[in-house]
Amino acid sequence: MRGPVAPPQVPLSATRAETFRDLVQDSVERLERRWPQLAEVDFVVLDVPRPSTPDDPDEWHDAESVPLGSAVAAAKDRSARIVVYRRPVEIRTKNRDERALLVHEVVVEQVAELLGLAPESVDPRYGQDGQE
Repeated sequence: MRGPVAPPQVPLSATRAETFRDLVQDSVERLERRWPQLAEVDFVVLDVPRPSTPDDPDEWHDAESVPLGSAVAAAKDRSARIVVYRRPVEIRTKNRDERALLVHEVVVEQVAELLGLAPESVDPRYGQDGQE
């Protein structure tokens, strides 16, 4: 039988960045069921964080100080935003399952910061291995 392996609207492969965005989206969708107000938050994936001070590009020599995500409260002219940094998360994980767990932890931590709650309040399974 000859023909396409998949229909034209289905990609045969996804880039690492697309796969990572899917992990973030999966995590957000899980949390939105419990926290519907997250629909008003912009979730963004960036490859790497920028140093907070342009004068010090070597600010993050210590690998432990590189942020995995950040949260920015809403302002008059923009929605609240949560950013997950792809490359620092990828570097700390060995496979897709580990990456999915770490992405979810980062999203939970940033949502908790944004809402002023403990991560365990945002997701009671926070920090437990083998989540859903």
